[in-house]
Amino acid sequence: MTPLPAASARAGARPLALGLGAAALVLVLRHLALGREVVISRGELVQIGGGFRIPEILEASGAKLREVGTTNRTTVGDYARAIGKDTGLILKVHRSNFFMGGFVESPSSEDIAALARKKHLPFVEDLGSGAVIETKLFGLEHEPTPAEVLKRGVDLVTFSGDKLLGGPQAGIIAGRARLVAALKKDPFFRALRCDKLILSALQTTADLYLAGEHSQVRTITLLAEAMEKLRARAEAIVTALAGAPLKASVGTGRGQVGGGTLPRSTFESVTVDITPRIPLEEFARRLRAHTPPVIGYSDRGVFKLDLRTIFPSQDDVVVKAIKRALA
Repeated sequence: MTPLPAASARAGARPLALGLGAAALVLVLRHLALGREVVISRGELVQIGGGFRIPEILEASGAKLREVGTTNRTTVGDYARAIGKDTGLILKVHRSNFFMGGFVESPSSEDIAALARKKHLPFVEDLGSGAVIETKLFGLEHEPTPAEVLKRGVDLVTFSGDKLLGGPQAGIIAGRARLVAALKKDPFFRALRCDKLILSALQTTADLYLAGEHSQVRTITLLAEAMEKLRARAEAIVTALAGAPLKASVGTGRGQVGGGTLPRSTFESVTVDITPRIPLEEFARRLRAHTPPVIGYSDRGVFKLDLRTIFPSQDDVVVKAIKRALA
């Protein structure tokens, strides 16, 4: 497949795609540290989606966990003291679904990479969300990109094909060509590889980014939608609902990127606020039972539809669903 932008930091490197983000990490750990220790900060032993926890993923891969530092503070010296003859690799896990504040310390990827080179160990970083463009463009906090992390000296980076990348659910590995090529030859890769449909969808997503057309990626489309456009759409929907047995108005709301991604960032949005003449719970149930389902949320007795979660082409469908739910 065509290299993703994330792979450009390593000459000749071509990314490797697997079925899930966790699968990508399992393959890396199994290939590089089977039966050996993986050094990781205690503050990065996180739980990811689906209830999977980093220690459990390490155990499933056949690697041994070697915790260093404390929950809130870890230094390069902690990593250095833990490295021994049984060390297989150093792993850094980006806190993409939570954050810590206060009396905290964590060494930079550059510092850990320098230590890994000195000790002749591979250094792997799991990014999770997989943003490949600057998230500050959407008024959100900065999320490290795979290319950015690779430039810091990381040997391999793993990230998701969905989430902020906006493609299908998949796990992607990018980095040094030598290591990626070795992973492709690992027999375990065949058991974890993506099917042709996932690869096709991932290829299409990658092509849009490479062509500079990332605005066509649906996740990016929703994040980048201007407030003026959202408000105009909301006003049109309210007008279209005139005469229906409800009270409708244009409201505001705040959203958050799903799956725990960017935990410190919320963004402003525009909502259609509805007070139906039937019980709110029954109204919401009927919308959920509609084909296609229409999902909103209740706030202080008002049913709200966030237009940043609805594509413009779906506005007419939403209007019809609301009228049918009240028929």
